[in-house]
Amino acid sequence: MIVPKASDAIHKAWLCRILTGIADDPFLAENLGFKGGTCAAMRGILDRFSVDLDFDLLDVQKNKEVQKHLEAAFKRLGLEVKDHSKKVPQYFLKYPNKQGQRNTVQFDVNFPAPRSSEYEKIRLVEIDRIVQCQTVPTMFANKLVATRERFEKFGSLAGRDIYDIHYFFSQGLSFQEAIIEERTGKSADVFLRELRDFIEQHFNRTIIDQDLNVLLPTEKFHQIRSFILQETLGFLNQAR
Repeated sequence: MIVPKASDAIHKAWLCRILTGIADDPFLAENLGFKGGTCAAMRGILDRFSVDLDFDLLDVQKNKEVQKHLEAAFKRLGLEVKDHSKKVPQYFLKYPNKQGQRNTVQFDVNFPAPRSSEYEKIRLVEIDRIVQCQTVPTMFANKLVATRERFEKFGSLAGRDIYDIHYFFSQGLSFQEAIIEERTGKSADVFLRELRDFIEQHFNRTIIDQDLNVLLPTEKFHQIRSFILQETLGFLNQAR
């Protein structure tokens, strides 16, 4: 995973330490499925920085036990739980850093996962561990759905969603249509048409710039910012 600025190196180091702690706990390794931007970046299928850790809980009956194991792992690492949800395994983990620098990792475990989601065990070179990860088609499909769902649930937009969709399409990757159908109740064709219209209506260059300027090296950011939105709309047109 790239590090756009030298000051991000410590954050990446903590992401790796936490993920190593998960992989080294047999119970957590068996019951969590790694996903999201950090997973994609560590697998080498996404070329941007990512700051959070996201997982699926594979057995909802083990929620409480998973939380106990997670909190024990965080304690072993010397992390301060700055805040957490009482309903779901969501944590904001504080690590020591210079004043004014990033010092918190958001850690989310989501459940129930879509029944159509698929996982595979992958060796992540950066931590030299085998980790249960979402497959690439699963990851791509969930990203497509999350782009609009984020707005519907929280009223927020993320420029990184446009970047990820663009990158996945540009690499010729496929998405798992069954996940789109399960999560939205619509065929992939209908959903992609609606997603294209949604992106055209709600996203602009300012929104994309605000998110991506801290996740990409400066040169890469300036190269892509002028055309990424229009190309993403084109990819969605072709995919329908």
